[in-house]
Amino acid sequence: MDIRYQSAILMVKDINISRRFYETVMKQEVDMDLGLNISFKAGFGLWQADFAIPVISGSQFNPSEPRGYEQLELYFESETIDEVYSALKEAGAEFVHGIIEQPWAQRVFRVYDPDRNVVEVGEPMEFVIKRLLASGMTEEEIAKKTAYPLEAVRKIIMKS
Repeated sequence: MDIRYQSAILMVKDINISRRFYETVMKQEVDMDLGLNISFKAGFGLWQADFAIPVISGSQFNPSEPRGYEQLELYFESETIDEVYSALKEAGAEFVHGIIEQPWAQRVFRVYDPDRNVVEVGEPMEFVIKRLLASGMTEEEIAKKTAYPLEAVRKIIMKS
């Protein structure tokens, strides 16, 4: 079983304000901007909370309500997501939800760690793009579905 830590993701009230802070004050360079989700080259990301919270937990985001454990998500990737899911289920992990497909076609599941932080395990997006290509989707359809720039999709496909 192969599982790799990828990044911490901060749930933010206003992704534009947070992006400006991390770019201009903290001098971090954006790796990829997907609108509601931004990753930085330093290995962390921002996720617009009013979009992320319903995706993660099914509950609506209320900015005045303290969320506690839902402020941070640790993100891991595995191409063997079903195997990792089974291993965590067997170990007695408490699941936020089982394997679901995100709106951008990535299969993920989330569990709570012992302190009720959210831990996500998802397919690497390169794997998702190759899976979509194998299913018969065109490069353009894959770019639209995943929100990845067409050039990034083509680069991933060329590597395979």
